[in-house]
Amino acid sequence: MNQEQQDPLILVVEDEPKLGQLLVDYLQAANYRTHHILRGDEVLEWVRRTPPDMILLDLMLPGVDGLTLCRELRRFTDLPIMMVTAKSEEIDRLLGLEIGADDYICKPFSPREVVARVKTILRRCQRTPKEIQQASLLVIDEGRFQASWNSSMLDLTPAEFRLLKTLAQAPGQVFTREQLLNQLYDDYRVVTDRTIDSHIKNLRRKLEALDADQPFIRAVYGMGYRWEADAGRLI
Repeated sequence: MNQEQQDPLILVVEDEPKLGQLLVDYLQAANYRTHHILRGDEVLEWVRRTPPDMILLDLMLPGVDGLTLCRELRRFTDLPIMMVTAKSEEIDRLLGLEIGADDYICKPFSPREVVARVKTILRRCQRTPKEIQQASLLVIDEGRFQASWNSSMLDLTPAEFRLLKTLAQAPGQVFTREQLLNQLYDDYRVVTDRTIDSHIKNLRRKLEALDADQPFIRAVYGMGYRWEADAGRLI
């Protein structure tokens, strides 16, 4: 196998040796190359020297904690990061995503689910802009305030159009209700978080009427919503 065809390299940063080895075993069984680091203060130097394709990053680490590491990594790389942690409180999940993590999974977890998420994230990140444009089923025409799915026009309200544009431009990213509300109206009207739920329900219904087999928008419990279908194309 030549260098260009090498399997993706996953860096596992986990201070529990048995859990780290378990993740390594499952990832290697799925044909990923791996490297395991137990201390946070060894991560930045290793990443600069040997850039991986993705990092599984524990939150509680000796030396340097995972949140600090995520901030520092985002200063020089946009490689995908999945936070792996025992902290399940909503504030911890939101903080992990807001500082640049691409996904977040809480202990205890299924190693198979971790591998499945790794595959999904890498598949999304490895598509080139040209491939995304050629494969795009969703087209958002910002100038005309129109959107279409698989060449069929969507009849959207202004609020639904803004929601669709916000979600689809960052596939896989979880948006809180507050973040979506900030994109919804220009006149600073007072609305509740549940307004988002109502708009999302209507937007889903219109999308699924055109393609019932697509996941489109997924609710992430205790956090918000994320776009899971075609990445979309803005024109």
